[in-house]
Amino acid sequence: MTCYNSAVNSVKINFHTSFLSLCRQKNGDNSGKAGTASNSERKEISAKQRKPLLSKGLVIIMEILRVENLTKVYGKGDNEVRALDNVSFSIEKGDFVAIIGPSGSGKSTLLHTLGGVDKPTSGKVFVGGNDVYTRNDEQLAVFRRREVGLIYQFYNLIPVLNVRENLTLPVLLDGRKVNEDRLRELLTVLDLKGRENHLPSQLSGGQQQRVSIGRALMNAPSIVLADEPTGNLDSKNSHEIVELLKLFNREYKQTLVVITHDESIALQAKRIMTIEDGRITRDEEVRK
Repeated sequence: MTCYNSAVNSVKINFHTSFLSLCRQKNGDNSGKAGTASNSERKEISAKQRKPLLSKGLVIIMEILRVENLTKVYGKGDNEVRALDNVSFSIEKGDFVAIIGPSGSGKSTLLHTLGGVDKPTSGKVFVGGNDVYTRNDEQLAVFRRREVGLIYQFYNLIPVLNVRENLTLPVLLDGRKVNEDRLRELLTVLDLKGRENHLPSQLSGGQQQRVSIGRALMNAPSIVLADEPTGNLDSKNSHEIVELLKLFNREYKQTLVVITHDESIALQAKRIMTIEDGRITRDEEVRK
């Protein structure tokens, strides 16, 4: 326990605004499910038009994420790189969206901007109807801790912590009590029961990624952002991870945004967006 407390304190200091901040989630209800538009309808509906509807004085939020004219520029003059160029779109609650594109197209920059990690040069990001970047630094840190879950290609587990400790660390860092029922459920669904005391080095790559998924989902975030979640796995484990993501989307109505180079994985999503040179060049619904 002394070693664990020491590790937690160390992580608090060194990783407060890093990847662990993105794995702390909002303890809310994600059971709602919004309808989806047809391919032709989606093309005609701009991000601004898809704002929350008003009904009898109450705001009914049809979308969990909205991006308006998002631009991110690095450098100046001859060294200027426009990583995102006036990007606009929205994502409905409970949707499963894949973002594809070549290396250097702006996929990772977009993901980090959606997650509150990389502030845009201009434009707006709304999550749950709230403008992410109107928050001050402290409020933005709370947003990253509670409203976003991030899954990484290389797992990013703490090597000195076991499975249970890695799963619950984001909750503890946020000063919250661990929901033991949810923890048991995640361990069961992720097929990690019996491995609670294993260190990451004692797990296979697929098992480590399952722990990463559980960590991201521990507090039921508004949205989960996955950056090449199968990029470091063989085909068998890749298939299992994709099936798990689909399960959480289908059964738990978890909103997912997945970046991938693998077209076969992208085709498992309900909607595919293509980004090239910092712009969304294609956006289509492939399944209901």
